[in-house]
Amino acid sequence: MKRAFSLLLAALMTLSLSGCGYNAIQSADEQVTAAWSEVLNQYQRRADLIPNLVASVKGYASHEQQVLTDVTNARARVGSINLTADQLDDPQQVQRFQQAQGELGSALSRLLAVSENYPQLKADALFRDLLAQLEGTENRIAVARNRYVQSVQQYNVLVRQFPGVITAKLFGYSPKANFSVENEAEVSRPPAVDFGTSAPAPAPAR
Repeated sequence: MKRAFSLLLAALMTLSLSGCGYNAIQSADEQVTAAWSEVLNQYQRRADLIPNLVASVKGYASHEQQVLTDVTNARARVGSINLTADQLDDPQQVQRFQQAQGELGSALSRLLAVSENYPQLKADALFRDLLAQLEGTENRIAVARNRYVQSVQQYNVLVRQFPGVITAKLFGYSPKANFSVENEAEVSRPPAVDFGTSAPAPAPAR
């Protein structure tokens, strides 16, 4: 009899939690955490490519010191920011992370622009391979960001609307900060990477 009562009580509690939106909120929170983990993985993948990119450019354009330094410094700033899933409810922390990643993206764009002036660099097999990896990584970043944006939107709806808003307050769930972009289309459009190789001018006939 006691066991049956315990099972009935457990079933009622489960139904109660489901009815008040707790299970949905918890599931959405886990989805946000997983999406954020993928965002971090792809940004780290990009950061890991940078030392070799800088070294490749330096081999052909060592006097472009300012551009090389800017990329290296931007990568260092990104590495100094550790934003965990538990901090995603802090808009300032998320904005700081996003700003650092944006600065790194801008520095990389300048580095690629410089490479256009060096046909031998563009023809280098290692450099071209790194560019291919960078383009693939930028695409993965865009996909991961979009999934994170969607996950946060779904989660925030649950914790802001009734009855989820009551459950969220009872269990300590709060809205999470999202990426803020002036044009959402930019999130899905990775920087263009030019794989064209300028052919060297033919040698004059003798």
